[in-house]
Amino acid sequence: MSFSLAERDDTIIALATPQGVGAIAVIRLSGKNAISLTNQVFHGKNLEKQASHTIHFGTIRDGDRVIDEVLVSIFIAPKSFTKENVVEISTHGSSYIINQVIRLFIKLGARPAKPGEFTQRAFLHGQFDLAQAEAVADLIHADSEASHAAALNQMRGGFSSEIQELRAQLIHFASMIELELDFTEEDVEFASRDDLRVLVERLLRVVEELILSFDLGNVIKNGVPTVIAGKPNAGKSTLLNALLNEEKAIVSDIAGTTRDFIEDEINIGGVIFRFIDTAGLRETTDAIEKIGVSRTQEKMKTASLILYLFDLSDTDLIEINRDINKLENLGVPFLKVANKTDKAKENIISELTEKHPDTIFISAGKKENLDSLKARILELVNLDKFKTGNTVVTNIRHYDSLTKTRESLLDVLGGLDQEVTNDFLAMDIRRSLHFLGEITGEITTDDLLANIFSKFCIGK
Repeated sequence: MSFSLAERDDTIIALATPQGVGAIAVIRLSGKNAISLTNQVFHGKNLEKQASHTIHFGTIRDGDRVIDEVLVSIFIAPKSFTKENVVEISTHGSSYIINQVIRLFIKLGARPAKPGEFTQRAFLHGQFDLAQAEAVADLIHADSEASHAAALNQMRGGFSSEIQELRAQLIHFASMIELELDFTEEDVEFASRDDLRVLVERLLRVVEELILSFDLGNVIKNGVPTVIAGKPNAGKSTLLNALLNEEKAIVSDIAGTTRDFIEDEINIGGVIFRFIDTAGLRETTDAIEKIGVSRTQEKMKTASLILYLFDLSDTDLIEINRDINKLENLGVPFLKVANKTDKAKENIISELTEKHPDTIFISAGKKENLDSLKARILELVNLDKFKTGNTVVTNIRHYDSLTKTRESLLDVLGGLDQEVTNDFLAMDIRRSLHFLGEITGEITTDDLLANIFSKFCIGK
């Protein structure tokens, strides 16, 4: 999806609220003729004589036919989301009314907006940079406190300001080095190589920190993949049902009931966890169950967190120690969760407490001590950096550009070590500037913009 210069001057229209019947619907127009077009069919005050950021009651009419009673909000350029004239028409939420109003405006010369076109116009008119524009979509789709806060921070420019500051410092050195190219015969040095090295090393530390934050950002945005693993009949499905507070998984006394994955999301402390109930880990001759066990082992390797669940009534300390050793070798963070405290074998709880004091004791069937389990789950998700307000990278495109920036900065350091000529040094610095500029949109292409904004909903 790309927009020609002519299309960027059009007045566009779209439904800004979700499709379907509701109490109200909001239809949005943007463009230089948005207010004058609305004024042609609005019966009430003369909208072209009203102040910006005002709301007016009246009717929308097609000739003499009244389509609906509406509230019209007007925003006069440049004081609007797109920095163009913007009109928002609040109608009743009938799909018939919505279609009639939109068709009427199309007949008057407006055209249907493409996905993300309102936000793209805001970006093109300098309302915010590309990273902030992408955060608009993230904010709309945020489904937890953490993802909402991360998107809001990015939309307000937290991430962008950090990138722009880095880029501005690098631009200064790039300009000094390129200036030296004009005075090669005089052998002058406008940019201290020692100062450049200090700057590049400092930039590398910041870029590395942003790259490392992507793991946390990905968790915030997409949820923490959490595998519930253990022997058959340890109570994995019962625990999933208890956490979800619904009968999502089949619970049975027959070992091996769960043969594939059952997955659902739970919000714990403002963070989304994607809990995965897996097939029980055991040796089996059942061909289908064997496939399920194999898949469980693969899932455990890619999880961010494992809940190792074991049955206090049917497991001894030797078996628990063996399983814990296997999990430690796997290298994935895990919690030791002892289930069925009400049916525990004699002395097992005291032995476990002495050997593994970090064990969490629960009864999934009776929903006992689940709050303590949730608290420990949250502890293992390191949100300290996020909670202190530090910038967290949540976008794969930004991560990719930062990775390329790091490679280019390392090339700059390599060039300084090898005392390469100024033209090669300048080239590596320009590459670093290019990749940093891709993030905020100082460097962009129509294809890149088309790819980003095509993922937005129509009306945003």
